Parts: sequence; C-alpha cells; structure tokens
Amino acid sequence: MGSDAVLIAITVLVGSALFTGLVLKLALLGGVLDVPNARSSHSVPTPRGGGVAIALATTAALIVLALHGSLQFNLLFALAGGGLAVAAVGFTDDRQPLSTGARLAVHFAAAIWALVWLGGMPSVRIADHIVSFGWGGYVLGTIGIVWTLNLFNFMDGIDGIAASEAVFVAGAGALLSAGGGAGVTDAAAVFACACVGFLIWNWPPAKIFLGDVGSGYLGYVIAVLALAATRENPIALWAWLILGGVFFVDASVTLLRRLLRGERLYEAHRSHAYQWLARRWGSHGKVTCGVLIVNVLWLLPCAVFATWRPGLAAATVIFAFAPLVLLAIAVSGRREANHRRHRSQ
Repeated sequence: MGSDAVLIAITVLVGSALFTGLVLKLALLGGVLDVPNARSSHSVPTPRGGGVAIALATTAALIVLALHGSLQFNLLFALAGGGLAVAAVGFTDDRQPLSTGARLAVHFAAAIWALVWLGGMPSVRIADHIVSFGWGGYVLGTIGIVWTLNLFNFMDGIDGIAASEAVFVAGAGALLSAGGGAGVTDAAAVFACACVGFLIWNWPPAKIFLGDVGSGYLGYVIAVLALAATRENPIALWAWLILGGVFFVDASVTLLRRLLRGERLYEAHRSHAYQWLARRWGSHGKVTCGVLIVNVLWLLPCAVFATWRPGLAAATVIFAFAPLVLLAIAVSGRREANHRRHRSQ
C-alpha cells in the first residue's frame, strides 16, 4: 500500500466508527432493535443495522482509490454495484422481512453482476494444471458468491464474530495478494479497516449488530475480492478459501446436517458449532477470540504454505479443513431441541 492508500484506510476506520455510532443512535430512536427470542444467542434488545456504516465507508474509499489509480474500475464496479445491492436488500429486510425468494433474487443478480465485471470465473491452479471454466464458470462463480454472502449471514450469530472474521480474512488476504495489479490489496485493506471501525462497537458485549445489511455485504465483498485476486494469481482462491475456513466449514457442516434431518434451511436456529460453544462456555467473547486464535495459528500458516507451494495449494485446503470438520461435527452433533431439554433438567 502506498502512503495515500494508508491515509485512506485510516480515514475509513475512523469514519466507519463514527458512522456506526450515528447509526446506533438512529436505531435506538427509530426502535430498530433485534429483540431476543427462543432462537437468539443474545438476551437483551440490541440495535441492528450497523453494517450500513461498513458498506458506505468502504464504497466511498473504493471510489477514492479508483480515482487515484490504485484500483481498477472494473473491480470498483463489481464491488460497489453488487455490494450496495446486497446491502440495500439487507437494509430493507432488517426493517420489513422479505421473502427468501426476493432476497436470493438480488443475491444472484449481484453475483452475476460481479462476474460480468471481472470477466467471468478466473482460472485456478489444481496441482500442476491450470483449469479454465469457460461459461460454466459463471454458474460456479455465482453459486460461490451467493453461498459466501449467505454463510456470513448464518455465522453472524454472536457478538463480534462476523466482523472480526472479515477483518482477518480481508487483512490476511491483502497481505497474500500484495503486488497484484488490480488493486486487490488496497481494496481489501480499506474494507478491513471499515470492519475494524464497526467492530469497536460490536465487540462483546455488542452495542449494535451488523444486521442483514452488513452480514451479506461482508460475505459478498470477500467473495469478489477472492475472485479478483485469483485473476492475478491462480492459487489465490485456495488461499482465501483457507483463510475463511472456520466460517465455510461451520456453515456447510450445519447446513448439510439440517438438510439430512429434513429441517427448514432458512428457519432461524442455534445449531452452529460456534453457537453451541457460546452456550457451553457462557461467553460470546471467548468463542470469538477462539475463532481468531484458530485463524492466526492454524489457517493463516496453511494459507501461507499454499501460496509458497502452488502445486499443493488445492490439497492444502483439505488438510486445513479436516480438523475443523471433525471439530464442527463433535461440537454440534446433537439436535438443538435435545440441548434445550438437557439444560432444563
């Protein structure tokens, strides 16, 4: 990052923090609160919608970076256009619940928008081969972006976990993508700083929640940045996937388990591994810090190894995910209803 980009990043951090404080006051005045219910992981009504500060601060910073020549305009349009659409539908849903179909329609449209501006799904390296996906890449890329933005929504269930995950993935991704020509490093850095500004208010015990406006936006931006980085380096997708391993594994294992049990996939629940741990440990902060420890001590070294040994990058994903899959299965193996009965005895 150049000196201008560093100054922009610092400004974004401060601006995001100040704007989050403003959103907090407006949410309290307007009664935009997340009221606890039987499926919630919090116990007191808490303002939601703070993610709008991240979306607006990041978008403003991306525009400045593009005007300074530090960010390619195609990446700006991919991030800003689709990102604001995802944030807008989330903002609406935070105030007046929308149907699953309406939300997914916007999510898929935003994903396709990003892929068009990025020139499709980039080629990736698998072992010693560079694999191109052609038009089929639009299908794979769209599914990948939509899944990532939704899993951030699924994983945004306790204080600080989603914003801190975004800080880690984007920050580490910026370092691993340093030297790329599209401006991925600068874009990821300012996005991470915007998340830090929000996290000041969202760290346990949270004063304000992301809301759907924020959680979907975080997942969308991370997915698009990962694809943009892969255009410059065909093993970058594996590195970014490894960095987000905790979220990808927990969300995917939980979704598969609920699917096999015949449960409604979009019904609110508390059966993710991180939610079970929060109840068992009686602390959101311990779980959020635990995730950060796993990220720094396990996933980051695996991602660095993948970048150093490109031929083994895809295999490293399996190596990095294997213990996380076992942990997710072990921690959240029982039905949620059984857990509630056990606690009431």
